[in-house]
This record gives sequence, structure tokens and C-alpha cells, in this order.
Amino acid sequence: MFYTDGTMRQSQLFTKTRREAPKDETAKNAQLLIRAGFVHKEMAGVYAYLPLGLRVLENIKRIVREEMNAVGGQEMIMTSLQRKELWETTDRWNDANVDVWFKSAFKNGTEVGFGWSHEEPITDMMKHFIGSYRDLPAYAYQFQTKLRNELRAKSGIMRGREFVMKDMYSYTKDAVSHKEIYDATITAYLKIFERAGLGELTFLTFASGGAFTEFSHEFQTLSPVGEDTVYLHREKKVAINKEVLTDEVLEKLNIKREELEEVSAVEVGNIFDFGGAKSEQLGLFYVDEAGKKIPVHLGSYGIGITRLMGVIVETFADDKGMVWPEEVAPFKFHLLNLLPNDEATVTYADALYTALGDTVLYDDRDARAGEKFGDSDLIGIPWRITIGKDTVASDQIELTHRATGTVEKLTQEELMKRA
Repeated sequence: MFYTDGTMRQSQLFTKTRREAPKDETAKNAQLLIRAGFVHKEMAGVYAYLPLGLRVLENIKRIVREEMNAVGGQEMIMTSLQRKELWETTDRWNDANVDVWFKSAFKNGTEVGFGWSHEEPITDMMKHFIGSYRDLPAYAYQFQTKLRNELRAKSGIMRGREFVMKDMYSYTKDAVSHKEIYDATITAYLKIFERAGLGELTFLTFASGGAFTEFSHEFQTLSPVGEDTVYLHREKKVAINKEVLTDEVLEKLNIKREELEEVSAVEVGNIFDFGGAKSEQLGLFYVDEAGKKIPVHLGSYGIGITRLMGVIVETFADDKGMVWPEEVAPFKFHLLNLLPNDEATVTYADALYTALGDTVLYDDRDARAGEKFGDSDLIGIPWRITIGKDTVASDQIELTHRATGTVEKLTQEELMKRA
């Protein structure tokens, strides 16, 4: 059953594991997430996040939230519905400039879009709160469901038509103030990817700004299934996206072409410097100390929350199933009672389940041991606790590390010290 403290019995979980993924699903991340009951596919590029999957998303959001708060971000949430007139102001309503819009026209003639990004509405909103240099800097972020009409929605949750993004927006007086938060966010992003288990594989990447601005920085995670080609300088821990690999960029970064390694990667984050242009278009100005009216300097910082979840699955999964890094896993422990009909064993396992609280998923199902072990490997929780026929008498609990297969024997007291 579900308890208010978040603990969970697997026998009461409405989702079930399955042996096969849908035949139309080719991406490994989606295959495993569907088989393990983490997500449900609604249509191409659109997924529902089920209880176990939602716990992973919330853990990723918690990491991101902590690091965004640490740089001074304040959390909020904007609407998904977008006003046509606002985006026409910046010439980003036009499909020729932004080709991923989902739009809808109502019977009264009103036309709206479904948010693919939020620079325009949040900057327009900030006109109510920013008017003086005393109001700056301001850093606002959100976890928002974005909608983009992706034509290549074939990579599972790594390229969705509906997805969750963390987007932060910085409003500062000038380029100097902007650079302070820009650099702080780079550091925060690298820490986020480290905490999510991808630190050694994720690199700051020089890239094009696309529909946002002329140039940007991306955060690219090395992956054989990545759709981007980047040129990596391992020693300097930076990369250059193929689309901007020019002699001018190489000179700016003090890198020689022969020092670079061509690799495939997945973009997991990006940051943009809009300068004052966007604010000037939308009428967001502040009055400085001398009484001069100046456009506010805008920065935009995104991380794909659902995409990051998919990249983690692709990166760490093995031939048995998923392998979650501990800080993002739905639970730290997976407790398996192999004798669900033995009173003494049930009493022992129930007591351990209660003691471990929110850190454990408890497989109390009346199922064969092989099925439980197989499901545990598929679900990929970092530590498996096995309660068998000798556990009660010996007080020796088998603890198996999912990533390495290492097995330890611990007493209850020793196990609780690891919780």
C-alpha cells in the first residue's frame, strides 16, 4: 500500500513489469522504462510518468532545484498557453523562424500557442517587477511541461514532443553582472550532472544559438546513441559542436584541430546570452543611477529533466535492465522477501521494511524467486536486500550492489547504518 511517508509495497503497486517492450519502440531507454513500469507510451514522443518514474523525475528535480537555489534562483511556474501577439513582437511566432510550435485556433478567432520556451512571457511579466537598478539582479526558474512538434520523436524520452524542462532566466544590469550568473550557472550545471552520475561524461560545449541567439553553450553527454556530433578536447574538458567548428572558434578557444576527438553526444542542457535585445523588443527597461533608461540584460538556462532521465538509462543500463545512480534512483533499497508465506520471515521482512522507511521498495508479492530477482534487475534500484530461508535464524541479510553485483552479508544493525 501507499503510505503518507512515501514507502511502498510492490504487491500494491498498480503497475506491472513486462517481458517485452512495444514493437514500435526502438530506443533502449523507452523499452526498459516501459518494461519496468516507469512510463506509459501515449503516442510517439509522449509519455505518462508512472509512480516509479515520477520518483526518478522528482529526484532529478530536487538536485536541480538545490543547485538553482544555491545560485540565487527563485522558483515559480508560468502558463503553457502563449499569446500570439507577444511572440509576434519578437518575430518568433512565425513558423519559418520557429518550426516546433503547437498552435490552436478557437471559435472566437483567438489563436494561442503551447509553450516551447518562455523567454517572451517571463520577460513581459517582469515589466511589472523591474523598473529600477535597485530591482536587479533577478533570477527566476521553473519546472515546466514544454510542447514541441518534433519531427524525429524516435529516441524515447530523450526527444519528446511533450517533456519537462527546468528553465531559468536571469535579469541583470549589464554584461559584467550577467557574466557572474552565467559562470555560476555553468558551475552549477556541471555539479548537477556530477550528482546525477554523468559528470565524467558531460562536457561544456560551444554551440549555435539556433532560434534563441547567435551562439550558446551546451552541455553534451557522450553517448553512442547521441544525435549530435561534437569535437572533444578531453584535457581541457570542453567540446565544440560540429555546426560551429570553424577556425575562428578554434582560435578563440586556443585549441588546435588535431587535438580534437570526434564523438557522439546528447545535449542535456544549454545556456544563452540574449544581451539587451530581447528586453528591448519587449519593452523591459530599468532606470540606472544616472536616470538613464537601459534594456535589461537577459540570460536563459535550460536542462531537460525528462531527457536527462533517458540519458541516465541509456548510459548505465546493462543486459539485465536499468542501473540507477543512487541520488536519482526511485529508492535506495529493493527489499525482496523470498518466502512471502512464511510467518517468521514475513515478520522479519515487514519490520525491516518499516525501519528503512522511504528508502525502500518492498517486494512482498507471492511470486517465484526467479521472477523477483529478474524484476529487481530490470527496475535497477542500487541495492537489493534478499530475505531467504536462513535470514531469520542467522540475522545475516544478503545485500547486493546492482551496478557491480558485489554481495555482502550484514546484520540488521549493520544494514541500518547504511540506510
